[in-house]
Amino acid sequence: MIDNKASMTEQPRSPSQPRSLTFETLAQGVAFLSDVDQDLARINAELKPPPMWARKPGFPTLVHIILEQQVSLASAKAALIKLKEATLAVTPEKFLELSDRELKKIGFSRQKTSYCRGLALSILNNKIDLDALDSMDDPSARSMLMKVKGIGPWTADIYLLMALLRPDIWPLGDLALASAIRGVKALSSRPDPEELDRIALPWRPWRAVAARLLWHYYLSKRRG
Repeated sequence: MIDNKASMTEQPRSPSQPRSLTFETLAQGVAFLSDVDQDLARINAELKPPPMWARKPGFPTLVHIILEQQVSLASAKAALIKLKEATLAVTPEKFLELSDRELKKIGFSRQKTSYCRGLALSILNNKIDLDALDSMDDPSARSMLMKVKGIGPWTADIYLLMALLRPDIWPLGDLALASAIRGVKALSSRPDPEELDRIALPWRPWRAVAARLLWHYYLSKRRG
């Protein structure tokens, strides 16, 4: 999973579309996608509905997503667990109390230490307001997050998709999604961001649900 371009095809939210996913609207999205794409219908039939993969909004989740940049999910989770053990409560204040050496032992690279320190300072200095994101539309929320160095389109989109549970987020820079689509669509090579965007057009306004279905497929293949 890496940061890459922002989605090339933003679409205004329909008045009837929910602002955030629930288990009920997740099922609605799966039903819609199964009607419009036989490959996604096959995933749903074989694997059953995907997990919600929801995360609590806030600083700890953003730190977690930054840790996930360009490393395995297991490595990022292990570092987050160590961070929680070191701070007891992962807050901007507690994070800034840790030295670079302590963070390196936890699993932070020099670059990610810098990114997360910048995030913590941005929150404490009121340069970004994570609580305000919930009332913003997708482009505005993404734009606010990306004011912080180290938060690119992929990191912002994963936060919107998992923490704010926005239904139509499509993280183009996600390599797992690209790999899943290659398998599901029997493509000769992994699609680039432009092709990913084109493939996902019929899935609007439920592209975040499509992402969950495709991650579900990707993880099942890795376990299998």
